[in-house]
Amino acid sequence: MSDSLTQENVTLDDLDGEPGNVLQLVSFHVGDEEFAIDILGVQEIIRMVELTPVPNAPYFVEGVINLRGKVIPILDLRSRFGLPSADRTKETRIIVVEFEKTVLGFIVDSVEEVLRLPESLIESPPITGRGGSAEFHRGIGRVKGRLLMLLDLGQLLGVAV
Repeated sequence: MSDSLTQENVTLDDLDGEPGNVLQLVSFHVGDEEFAIDILGVQEIIRMVELTPVPNAPYFVEGVINLRGKVIPILDLRSRFGLPSADRTKETRIIVVEFEKTVLGFIVDSVEEVLRLPESLIESPPITGRGGSAEFHRGIGRVKGRLLMLLDLGQLLGVAV
């Protein structure tokens, strides 16, 4: 990955039950919330660059970039989650992912860390009935007193791909 990230592991001592499958995740912030996606889908993390707008694109498609000769659509997760826009900072990043042979990027407020999380520490997402980002959750992970919302790339990108 392009940026240095801290790596946090949840050890077997942290588990309440039998160890099972362990997911390796990249965590990041959008607004006040912390989210995570499976690292296997992440190609790279880059600093924010200038985007070229795309006419008539969905509201959450911020534009496209040219990344080493490939044109990649960039989605603004704040817009996708129905959050108000915010100023971009030196911490703003684009997470480039591949999903079902499609490469695209997400704009996030900051990238936190790479961590390993046993599936036994992941709970089903709560039913909120509010829409917004809740429909994109795969589950909620508990890591050392924090709650991570694991995103389902299929749901998140369903309209975009």
